[in-house]
Amino acid sequence: MGLGIRGGGLGAAKFMAERGARVTITDTRSKKELAPSLDALRRFKNIRVVLGKHEKSDFTRADLIVKNPGVRPNSPYLLLAKSRRIPVTSDMGIFFMCAPATLIGVTGTRGKSTTAHLIWKFLKTKNVRVFLGGNIGRKESLLDSLENLKKGDIVVVELSSFQLWDIRENTFGGDGAGTGRKSPHIAVITNILHDHLNWHGTMKEYEDAKRVIFQFQSPKDYLFANPRDPRVRNMARSAPSRVVYPRLPAAYKKLVDANIGAHYESSIALAIAVARHFKIPAASVKKVLMEFRGLPGREEEICAINGIHFINDTTSTMPDAASAAIRRFRKKASHGKLILIAGGMDKNLDFSEMAREVRKSVDTLVLLPGTGTEKLKNELGIMNYELRIRKEESENFYEATSMKEAVRTAYRRATKGDYILLSPGATSFGLFLNEFDRGDKFKDEVNGISSKFLRPKKNRPTA
Repeated sequence: MGLGIRGGGLGAAKFMAERGARVTITDTRSKKELAPSLDALRRFKNIRVVLGKHEKSDFTRADLIVKNPGVRPNSPYLLLAKSRRIPVTSDMGIFFMCAPATLIGVTGTRGKSTTAHLIWKFLKTKNVRVFLGGNIGRKESLLDSLENLKKGDIVVVELSSFQLWDIRENTFGGDGAGTGRKSPHIAVITNILHDHLNWHGTMKEYEDAKRVIFQFQSPKDYLFANPRDPRVRNMARSAPSRVVYPRLPAAYKKLVDANIGAHYESSIALAIAVARHFKIPAASVKKVLMEFRGLPGREEEICAINGIHFINDTTSTMPDAASAAIRRFRKKASHGKLILIAGGMDKNLDFSEMAREVRKSVDTLVLLPGTGTEKLKNELGIMNYELRIRKEESENFYEATSMKEAVRTAYRRATKGDYILLSPGATSFGLFLNEFDRGDKFKDEVNGISSKFLRPKKNRPTA
């Protein structure tokens, strides 16, 4: 249920079809939207595809339903299946039940991709096979590697609240009553902030989803928890496993702050603590950190054109993330302007703090359309935000209908020493397939400027 275009649904379909199952793929999207995934499945003769709708009969005649993480568990089709006692699982539920390797699960609202990636990088210096997957943005499903896994291998898995909720709701495995549910042997929680409330509805449900990362651990397992986050500390009190609260060693602080930003300190502390747990030498940890400049789409500097810096922070899908990026690049643009491209769809979040950061630190604001944009504009209006830059030279507020218009508007306003920061603080739905597509569109426009350049205004630096 829900094929999608990034890994999970495609991986589950291939996994089942390769083992001889009769597979039905059902997705409300069109053939055109799902073309890359459908092309990858073309070789299978035992797959039937239903697009643009769901049929009740598909859910009542199935032996097993594998749902996409984006589908809410209260979907009427899933409730119908459960009323017939048909088990429901997910690609991650299957992987957790079948993988013979040691599992390291990483979750949190922010920083989980960076933490998971660094743990993987640290462990790769050890003489052991280490895999990385999950919600980290890779197109491959972890199910693709399941057949090659063996005891002694390590798999680092980034887990979203949706994926964890699916594990919690899993009714496949064990006695059919959900005893197939599992937590990773090593659990890591970076932080708990307001996010995805449009899907979870309440913070309690969101926290309950995150809690699954340690909920089914044994006393022999470990939970590495951020000691600086009060919600994480409160949750960790109920962990059945051994809890570790790491802090960043002072020797790494300057290196982390310079290379990826001070707001990543707690994430790096967790990754280092896991590395120490696996006895990775300090020299190996330091070498990895010296070379690491952050992940693509996370405060990533694309290039500098005419002294104008372009930053891709497309994975900033919540106001708190955008606020952190604004603070970091305000300092970097100390002798120039900070131009922010933001906006998109809301996840039922509060934009007041982001509005304060915009009012305080952003010189020029370019907004993409969406419900989150409207909430940000409303907060700025409440704060009597003046639509002029601090030097009172000209208007500083623009609304764009596309990424092309947003980037070119920002570039026309920029001069040498300025930073153009894409940090939306909202989801990508509406204009883009997902946040990675949004980042790709941003990079495409920047590359277009780099190769052709826009016609400069008078008194403006030229290529």
